Amino acid sequence: MAETETAIERFIGRHHVMTLATVSADGLPYCANLFYAYDRKRNVFVFTSDGTTRHAREMEADSRVAASIVLETRIVGKVQGLQICGTVGRGDKDDYMTYVKRFPYAAAVGKLEIWRLTPDFMKLTDNTLGFGKKLTWTRNSTSEQ
Repeated sequence: MAETETAIERFIGRHHVMTLATVSADGLPYCANLFYAYDRKRNVFVFTSDGTTRHAREMEADSRVAASIVLETRIVGKVQGLQICGTVGRGDKDDYMTYVKRFPYAAAVGKLEIWRLTPDFMKLTDNTLGFGKKLTWTRNSTSEQ
């Protein structure tokens, strides 16, 4: 596995909250914070969202989204963050199992509306590798900057 993919997967695995960005039909952006589970084998992020929320309605209308995962720190040398662009859709039984495995208590909630984010592009900024170090992944290639 490429060094970039390993570094990105390691970062994803250390966190559990992402900020998801959608846009309305009239161009108004919106962000929502949510818990996610990552399926390394399928390279997808799985999350739940009630279909009545603004971001869920916007995802139904336009499946293109952006997301970010960030390490909250004031120490410049420890700054890390992942930016993601991709598409979302309704999840399936495998996605449900991925989510419940990471968050077992979610099964007690009742019916979960599962969603899947499939990334097309990810960029990890990781100052622990050097100031401003960026590792990028795209569906068709991997590169380091």
